[in-house]
Amino acid sequence: MRIRIVDAFTDQPFSGNPAGVLLLDSFPEDAWLQRVAAEVNLSETAFAHPLPPGGEADWALRWFTPATEVDMCGHATLATAHVLHTTGTATGTVRFAARCGILLATAETDGTITLDFPTSSLTPVAAPEGLAAALGAEPVAVHDTAAHIGDLVVELADEATVRGLTPDFAALRTLSERGIIATAVADDPEGGYQFVSRGFFPAVGIDEDPVTGSAHTALAPYWSRRFGRDDLTGFQGGARTGLVRTRLRGERTLLNGHAVTVVDGELHA
Repeated sequence: MRIRIVDAFTDQPFSGNPAGVLLLDSFPEDAWLQRVAAEVNLSETAFAHPLPPGGEADWALRWFTPATEVDMCGHATLATAHVLHTTGTATGTVRFAARCGILLATAETDGTITLDFPTSSLTPVAAPEGLAAALGAEPVAVHDTAAHIGDLVVELADEATVRGLTPDFAALRTLSERGIIATAVADDPEGGYQFVSRGFFPAVGIDEDPVTGSAHTALAPYWSRRFGRDDLTGFQGGARTGLVRTRLRGERTLLNGHAVTVVDGELHA
């Protein structure tokens, strides 16, 4: 069967966030999906199959890290939509049925793809004991996110602090359901992006995720309130980086970015 690796939230190969993508006729047993994701060994591998016409969605979509299945993934959804559109399998807006509900992906005339995801709630919480030591930086504020995400959004003092983090991943593993999103206002908010972030997910087998689309469903409302505007751009990454353009629309958040296919081959399994 055909397998592709797509770099998401970038227009350059070997940057952004890579995801495996397999288009199937139906979903095999979960154990097989998990073994494939472990073999691909990227933050997420997406598996999709077409649904009968006339329903609320066009494709069923699931995502697996090398260690477990997750409820929501932005970059692998962008990667899947990119494969569907670049192969001519789909046009216009694609509707995905996933654990977190119906997700939309629309191909834009400029070559980007816009994802339509549910906006995360944000609940202020006390910093868990050991968080500052595990991150190596003192939190300014900590917020919990909605179901299907399960991250802590941790605001830090400035962009340099976020970029310079060298976390203790073993210590972070027990501090949230899924992961820790460290974020700060950009040094130059009038430049190419208004906020920065890095995502750490050792609890689901990913020490650092380069560009986390789902996290931006929480980062968008967090920073939109601060800046007093709905359209923002976030910069995420450590060794690999990418840009996520966000647009807050009440209960929905739009995430826009490029994607590029870097591997197109066959899976013999």
